[in-house]
Amino acid sequence: MNDERARMMMPFSLLLAILAVSTASIFIRFAQREAPSLVIAALRLTIASLVLAPYAAVRSGQELRKITHQDLLLGLLSGSFLVIHFATWITSLEYTSVASSVVLVSTGPLWVALLAPLFLKERLRSQAVLGLVFALIGGTVIGLSDSCTLADTLTCPPLSKFLVGRAFTGNLLALIGAWAVAFYLIIGRKLRARLSLTSYIFIVYGMAAVGLIGIMLIAKESPFGYQPVTYLWILLLALIPQLIGHSTYNWALRYLPAAMVSVTTLGEPVGSAILAYFILKESPTVLTIAGGVLILFGIYLTSRNS
Repeated sequence: MNDERARMMMPFSLLLAILAVSTASIFIRFAQREAPSLVIAALRLTIASLVLAPYAAVRSGQELRKITHQDLLLGLLSGSFLVIHFATWITSLEYTSVASSVVLVSTGPLWVALLAPLFLKERLRSQAVLGLVFALIGGTVIGLSDSCTLADTLTCPPLSKFLVGRAFTGNLLALIGAWAVAFYLIIGRKLRARLSLTSYIFIVYGMAAVGLIGIMLIAKESPFGYQPVTYLWILLLALIPQLIGHSTYNWALRYLPAAMVSVTTLGEPVGSAILAYFILKESPTVLTIAGGVLILFGIYLTSRNS
């Protein structure tokens, strides 16, 4: 696909990615009724890699055989950060509330924006920075919507509840997940300029699958013995959010700055809220709607810069 056609398809492609990734939290919640988080993460990347393998062998076999050692090491490093992201973020949901986890993991674009000028020499204009701020505020508002109430005044629980015990452990894991996804996107931006999408995601997803399987075994968790419906949720998690959603973001990294791609990932809470309304019959709160508006406005400002 030539660059001009790719850029024309970019708005639709990023919308598709947001919708696909938005299903992840719903599939994970259904799978977590029986399967541990590390098993879900490991099977998600393993299934995605196995589905991708035959296509990669046919489509990019020659490119993969000629890949340089430097690019291979960068791909493995990117996959390592993906391991950290999934292992910490999904596990954080066992220790802290969804609200707290979303607030912290949604800071990923902030770290990308701060690190991209250093590692990628990508400068952000003031309009893009403003868009990033709006999107981060929107993500925070959505994250807090489950914990805070809005009647005559906005009422939230004390900060101390998020800083002690299990909640603190979960919050720390979610923050580590945000740092990891920032480096994952930055390395992806650098590699996608030289590698095709198929080669890149096959290396990264494969590395992530191996790493997560290792962590799962160290934790003495088993991928066997669950109900068929649990494996169905994990299969859908691998096919839709991973192969469609994440792969589309990786495709966009060839044409857009890493900060721009990362800020569009903040559309996930909006998509999740819409899907939860129809699938789980959960009506979005006023705070959720307000946060969604801020995120969409932030994406609009940042995309105009790019």
